[in-house]
This record gives sequence, structure tokens and C-alpha cells, in this order.
Amino acid sequence: MKHLVAATALFATLTAPAFGGEAEIRKAVNDFIGQEAIQSVTRTTYGGLYEVVLETGEMVYTDEQGSFFIDGQLVDLKRRTNITAERQAVLNKVNIGDLPLDQAVKTVRGNGKRTLVTFEDPNCGYCKRFVAEAQQLKDVTIYTFLYPILSPDSAEKSKAIWCSKDRSATWQGWMIDGKLAKAADCSNPIEKNVALGRKLRINGTPTMFLADGSRLGGFMPRAKLEEAIAQAEKNKPAKGK
Repeated sequence: MKHLVAATALFATLTAPAFGGEAEIRKAVNDFIGQEAIQSVTRTTYGGLYEVVLETGEMVYTDEQGSFFIDGQLVDLKRRTNITAERQAVLNKVNIGDLPLDQAVKTVRGNGKRTLVTFEDPNCGYCKRFVAEAQQLKDVTIYTFLYPILSPDSAEKSKAIWCSKDRSATWQGWMIDGKLAKAADCSNPIEKNVALGRKLRINGTPTMFLADGSRLGGFMPRAKLEEAIAQAEKNKPAKGK
């Protein structure tokens, strides 16, 4: 469900009674959608609105009575800031320490002191561009979760890469030079990676996470990626926190 209401209609009146509170808002929204679909309900500090985050990751707004939806971007005109985008960035963050990095292909460049986590499909064209660009990244450890969601044979290629003797070299050999690893089967985390990606609502590749847990979606030129990595390293939580 890409949009809950038409883009031209900001308000859609629901046939809900006049009541307030989180429980009532949940009921009104779920009844309107036709299923349990809410991840969280949070009262905002602006306009008396409530932020409703759906299980799909979509964000909509409603009033205290749960009598309408606002489906779109909320902008603070004084600050000239997209409030919705700010909140989405916060909600999309992860704790890097909580990710099962042993399920990822590990590539170390230089001293490897910086961290970059990616979810990639072996048949993803933009992922191939990223892997080529990433060869020039300095002092970074890249954890690549093989995430086969694009083509029927993506899973088989992912398994072959994981089961190879040198996963990092085999991954790069395929993504950069088109050297396909021999088909192989071994104990592998591919299904777990897909489950993890779905839990994180990753719908496209490449999707990247930086040291501070912030998410980047899609291909990014190396210069901008370097800038983002550097900033995230400054913002990452101190060890033990």
C-alpha cells in the first residue's frame, strides 16, 4: 500500500466516533485499513497531531479523535525543515552492535577502523557500481549481508559466494569482473539475512547503515559516501553505551 489516500487529498474523513487516546486511534486506523497495521502512535508537539507509524514503515498523522489522516510530508516553515523526513531518519536507525555481523561477508580495507554495513543482491546493478567504487574507500570494514530479493537465481549466487573459500574475494570477483563462483551448498545465513532485511523494512538494494546506525538507500558516489561515513564515525555512540 504505497499511499493510504490520494496525493491530492490530504484529509480523508473516517466514520469514527469522537474520542481520543492512543487505544482509540489504533482502533480507528486499524478499522479503516482493515487489519492490525500500526507499529506506534506518538503525540507530536505541533498542531495537536498524532504521528502514526505503520508496520510498512509509512508514516501518517491523525488528530486526537482519530477522525482523519494526513498522508504526506509535514514541513516546519519557520525552520524550513521536513519534520517527516527527520522522523523517518530516526525511525530507520539501527544499533550496529545488535546486527548479526557474522552473517555478513567481511571486507577490510586499510586499518578497517571505520564501519559500513550493506545489504546487497548479487544481481543488483547499482550494487555492482557501489562495490567498484568501494574499492577506493580507505580504512573501512564493510559487512555485506547477501540479500537476494531481485531475481530467481539471486539466492543461488548468494549461496555460492558464501560457500566459497574466500567470500570477500569471490563477492568482488562476481560484482566487478563477472566471475561467477561455482554452485555450492553449505550451511549459510541467506534465509536469515532475508528475514532480517524484511524486519528492517529493506525493500531495495543497496541499503547501507553507517557507524551511528543511520541508513542510506541506493547508490551514492564515493565522495558523498566518504563524507557520510566520516560524519557517522563522529556521531557513533561511545563503546559501552
